Amino acid sequence: MKARIFALMVIVAMLFSAFGIDNAQAGAYATQFTTSVTYMNVGTATTTTLKLYFYADPADTTPTSHTLANLAVNAAGSVFMGNLDDTVVADGFQGSAYLESDQMMQVTLVQIPQNSTDVKNRALSNGFITGGPTALIATVLKNTYDYNTIFSVQNADTVLNNVTIDFVNLSAAVVHTITTPVAPGAAYYVDMGLLGALTTFNGSVVVTAKRADNSAGKVVASSMELALTGTGVYSFEGVESGAMDLYMPSYLCAKYNASSSYAVQNTSLTTATNVTVTYTDTDNNTYSQTLPIGPGAKASFIACNAAPTNTYGAAKVHSDTTPVVAIGKVYGGGFSTAFLGVAMGSEVMGLPYVRWATDANYNAGLGQRTFITIQNVGAPLVETEVIDVEYYDYAGTLAATHSIVVGAGGLANGAKVNSTAALAGLTEFGYYGSIYGGAVIIRGPAGSELTAVARVQTYVVSTGLFVGEDYNSQPIQ
Repeated sequence: MKARIFALMVIVAMLFSAFGIDNAQAGAYATQFTTSVTYMNVGTATTTTLKLYFYADPADTTPTSHTLANLAVNAAGSVFMGNLDDTVVADGFQGSAYLESDQMMQVTLVQIPQNSTDVKNRALSNGFITGGPTALIATVLKNTYDYNTIFSVQNADTVLNNVTIDFVNLSAAVVHTITTPVAPGAAYYVDMGLLGALTTFNGSVVVTAKRADNSAGKVVASSMELALTGTGVYSFEGVESGAMDLYMPSYLCAKYNASSSYAVQNTSLTTATNVTVTYTDTDNNTYSQTLPIGPGAKASFIACNAAPTNTYGAAKVHSDTTPVVAIGKVYGGGFSTAFLGVAMGSEVMGLPYVRWATDANYNAGLGQRTFITIQNVGAPLVETEVIDVEYYDYAGTLAATHSIVVGAGGLANGAKVNSTAALAGLTEFGYYGSIYGGAVIIRGPAGSELTAVARVQTYVVSTGLFVGEDYNSQPIQ
């Protein structure tokens, strides 16, 4: 049986063409990006089928394709779209793709800035195993906080879907609606900077999909927020549905020169709710904040409005009436990162894109380092239990294991631990000459529920700051 993973991508997106300025010194919104698709075989055997199919526009029904080399179990690979032949993916392509394989795969997309002296952050987002009749994007901006959003909606169905996109402002009012047909596998892009119907916007988006017979369709969504004059880039996925409780594996308040905030969206279009965010620092102190959120609207929770300066840890989001979705963001000190709040964990999970540059290369800005935070979202773990973080190279060989003993006091629901390749005893990981590829599998104790966020970080020599972007772990069944 062949599995499909749906992927929304920006490949040399010609945003620059909308601006009469020098791209090398422009903000992130005017920067070109090219996608690298990183992927990991989490199945039970070496692949015999591994292929990418590309769709160039919403009406595209005849995709181009590219066959990838087969991949061993636990092996990680990548393909840079800029290296593909123009007959497969042409310059200026902005569209979608799906990865077809006979083994279960996990995919993380890396949006790499091109030809910019200032924008260094690589935006990260995950592919989707399947879609649903709705897709919720918790935060969307136009000319707000110096950011514009570009988001995309992909048809993950086998037939044409009629897609409705509702823009909901902070007062819970639908201020604009787009309706459009989208062919199977294809995607519809919305560039807020080019959306003439709205001058400014700060809110959320609700996407619904229906087939021609009015039955439920299947869509997925992904979003990038790009600074108009600054260098910030955030990326995250849309989600199909919300939950009453969500876990956020990371919060910071003026720690490491960075702070965090959460955008929380009410999934109900008819009922308001009150949402409480409880922050737990690394000393197990807790701080909370409660805000009302109207139907379909969002609210912003800023960690430093509740937690003290110079603290960090994890958080839990609780809604008292309706399910919600949440996006976590980290900013300051050069950072612009984003990740999803999660409702459920798993005993085993994967991270397809993990790197650890040597000290010399990292300090020279020539390589990345991945910092992994693992949150317990299930029953407390006792102090003798162990979480194994396994580091696999591009060939699927186990390079090292970081065995985290929970330790004194155990690991409470909502608490977290951390891992890096260095803690596993490696001085370099994911870099093998001209070959790039490294991934992680996290194995919790039997019956545990864990979730993780990976922060892939780069040192920028010219500024003395770090840039980084986050992506969520994906369960392995």
